[in-house]
Amino acid sequence: MIGAAALLAGCVSTPSLEGTRGATSFEALQKMCSPQTVDYGHDAQIVYETFFDAYVANRRGRLSNDDFCAFQASIAQRHESEGTSSDPKVRNQWVEFFNEQRARALGWRATVDPTLRSG
Repeated sequence: MIGAAALLAGCVSTPSLEGTRGATSFEALQKMCSPQTVDYGHDAQIVYETFFDAYVANRRGRLSNDDFCAFQASIAQRHESEGTSSDPKVRNQWVEFFNEQRARALGWRATVDPTLRSG
């Protein structure tokens, strides 16, 4: 799993892959943009959390449907080319890219979800 992103998201309320009552499933979030789903393997939980944060921003008008789907597509493409690599340097490129995307999604959600703002 992607450790730094997990630390960044530690206090954010997000659903679990095993199911969280009332939360949109990982599969449903992916199918909002494509009939095909991606197997993120060991990264699935943190990717789900990231998609969920972007989804909250989408549902509350901060992120358009097109931008939400482009966000998902960019993550899927990079995961396919780097996230599944056995080469540590290539895998590290995925981790760095993903951490940036995780921070973006949290930022989008924070603009629409007052529970994420400190104060």
